[in-house]
Amino acid sequence: MADFTIAFQLMIAHEGGYVNDPDDPGGETYKGVARKIHSKWNGWTTVDMLKRQTSFPANLDKDPDLQEAITDFYRVTFWDKMKGDQITDQAVANSIFDFGVNAGMGTSASLAQLVIGAKTDGVIGPKSIAELNAFNSEHFLAAFTVAKIARYVSIVKKRPTSRKYFYGWVLRALGENA
Repeated sequence: MADFTIAFQLMIAHEGGYVNDPDDPGGETYKGVARKIHSKWNGWTTVDMLKRQTSFPANLDKDPDLQEAITDFYRVTFWDKMKGDQITDQAVANSIFDFGVNAGMGTSASLAQLVIGAKTDGVIGPKSIAELNAFNSEHFLAAFTVAKIARYVSIVKKRPTSRKYFYGWVLRALGENA
């Protein structure tokens, strides 16, 4: 079965640290947690407190409670929702998890279901897990990568200001560190 720690380490390498990019619809972001999307995340209280220190934002990575909050957030909000522990192939789990973090778990689940020919409801349940685990993992990863890139093309067409993220998104879809 897939291991969260492995998937988390691969995913977090893509997320970077603290960013407040005015072109990012998520707004203020720390390690991929976008404040506009996840405003109730308990780590924002710590981030706001640490902003008052002169060592900000470098001090964020040195706060052990904040780092634990990041790990817990990704486990509960993404990994557990996709039932990552029940996926037999680590690379498949890594890919669904990483794209879920980047594009939303419903989007990632729907694309994964589309690739395997399952009902596309955006929720990975027992039927999706069974079909996913029975599907050829190499074929899944190839088709899922193409589907992710097509999604990124669609985003850029709808929102041209996101073009600056496109290259990084494609590298991420290909499993590369940007």
